[in-house]
Amino acid sequence: MNNNTSPVWKKRGTRQGLLRNALLKAMGYTDLDIEKPIVGIINTWAETNPGHVHFRQLSEAVKRGVWAAGGFPLEVNTMSICEVFFDLSSLIYRNLLSMTTEELIARHPFDGVVLIGGCDKNIPAQLMAAVSANKPTIFLPGGTMLPGSYKGEALCCGTDSFKLWTRYNMGEIGMDDVIAHEGCLYGSAGACPIMGTANTCQTVTEALGLALPGSAACVAVSAEMLRVSEMTGRRAVGLIEENVCARDIITKKSIENAIHVLMACGGSTNLLIHLKAIARRAGIPLDLMEFDRISNETPLLVNVKPHGQYPVGEFGRAGGVRAVMKELAPLLHGDCLTVSGRTVAENLASAETAFNREVIRPFDDPILPYGGISVLRGNLAPGGAVVKRSAASAHLLKHRGPARVFDDLAEAEKYLLDENNDMTWDTVIVLRGYGPKGAPGMPEFGNYLPIPKKLYRQGVKDFVRITDSRMSGGAFGTVILHCAPESAAGGPLAAVRDGDMIEIDVDKNLLRLDVSDEELAARLKAVVPKEHPDITRGFVRNFIDNVLQADEGCDMRYM
Repeated sequence: MNNNTSPVWKKRGTRQGLLRNALLKAMGYTDLDIEKPIVGIINTWAETNPGHVHFRQLSEAVKRGVWAAGGFPLEVNTMSICEVFFDLSSLIYRNLLSMTTEELIARHPFDGVVLIGGCDKNIPAQLMAAVSANKPTIFLPGGTMLPGSYKGEALCCGTDSFKLWTRYNMGEIGMDDVIAHEGCLYGSAGACPIMGTANTCQTVTEALGLALPGSAACVAVSAEMLRVSEMTGRRAVGLIEENVCARDIITKKSIENAIHVLMACGGSTNLLIHLKAIARRAGIPLDLMEFDRISNETPLLVNVKPHGQYPVGEFGRAGGVRAVMKELAPLLHGDCLTVSGRTVAENLASAETAFNREVIRPFDDPILPYGGISVLRGNLAPGGAVVKRSAASAHLLKHRGPARVFDDLAEAEKYLLDENNDMTWDTVIVLRGYGPKGAPGMPEFGNYLPIPKKLYRQGVKDFVRITDSRMSGGAFGTVILHCAPESAAGGPLAAVRDGDMIEIDVDKNLLRLDVSDEELAARLKAVVPKEHPDITRGFVRNFIDNVLQADEGCDMRYM
């Protein structure tokens, strides 16, 4: 099926052409407007999304740019996803947003599109749609939040809220202190000001070449963000004139560039799922071990929360994605085309090195000599699992300990906070049943397993957790995630029993359950896959029946 475009849609000489042009004029547009190429602005603004609540102003700046460059902007709104506002995992709705956005792009008479997004499921959904519809496309990142402040201490949303909640659980502060912090964790509209999933997605989109150089780390409520918005609108018209489409930008090479930047920034583990889904939509083969290979050859350069010290606004002021890519230039594919109309190498030729070496380190003086994420495999996760080693404890990256297994998050939390539990420092907590099908939607429960009180009082601040769920990009700790296949689909995690020994060796990419192959197979025969008989209709049922596993990107099998 061919995509709809304005020259065919607006063509006069038919009854349909008469009706269509008459309807444009009914909105007050003129013949001079109608003659111009139509630029669709797909806006994810909503009052249920603090990261996107400023997007109306950004879209007006985009329109200003489109008009100035000789285009005809038409804005449409679509669903907006904020993890906190959904009572089911928002990963479910990433796929729904990608489907609706693809249809908006393909079926409307848009000659090109500007996608406006900023939060962690919206951006990958829009990019998945972009490569599927494959029209001239440019992405406008919504920018980063300002940090909050409490009694002179800079605070950054999720990362500092996790620390705050730990202090509350340990009895160090009371509920009055928690409430006093509530208005101080978020400083403005925009993406949470850490290298969580939202800012990682914005960073990766610029590295892919689908957003203008310098756009990813702007402060959301700044004049700079409005100027970038106008330039994005102008450039959308240029992409139409040059007939540069999304798949001309998103290639195997540009995805490899994006993975290098992801690893150098210590970005979110969720990007492995999202980039797999984007690559699959584009018909690009991408094995999980390619992420590990690239991570091992990419130094960690960016000193931002959750693994580092600074908010993402400081990353932007230090030079942002351009400065990181300047450091990584020897590792990058410089011939990749970008929406600027220039190649990566041409963009970097005029880029400056970092202005603050505390925030963006030199290539030869990194924070760590390797990137932020590792991929693990073994009999416990034959399809793969991931760990954010930049935010984990080094002494736990090689570990052997007895399993304590939970099929219910509330039970796990109750056990961990019980001062009389039988946990020791080497216990490996296994939380299962929260993968793509099992939860459903693979929620971010990897960061919901608190430090046990009795261990905390002994000075233990981290322990090994293994799960088939995800983790917030703002979280930290030694958490092994995305075990595939998930337990609800009969994956090996379903066969783990209390007391089984589990071995982890990140340097060897190993995640192993110390039982024989025969015993593991016998246990799995008794596993009954989770069916969710209470969910009988709607998109959630569709998701459960058709979602792929984490190592395949959690897209729908028919997309």
